Amino acid sequence: METYSTLRAFADSWALAVIFLFFVGVVLWVFRPGSSKTYKDTANMIFRNEDKPKDEDDGR
Repeated sequence: METYSTLRAFADSWALAVIFLFFVGVVLWVFRPGSSKTYKDTANMIFRNEDKPKDEDDGR
């Protein structure tokens, strides 16, 4: 039972702190200055080569 208590104490303190710091790092990475162009480009990627609406009778 000693191993469980040790791992439980680690998870309650340091592991929680590491996971929280990772979360804060990801949030800062996503909202960093200059990233909005990348995300807008990614969001509009599916429309990049669309010149006209798709024909309803495409032969399938």
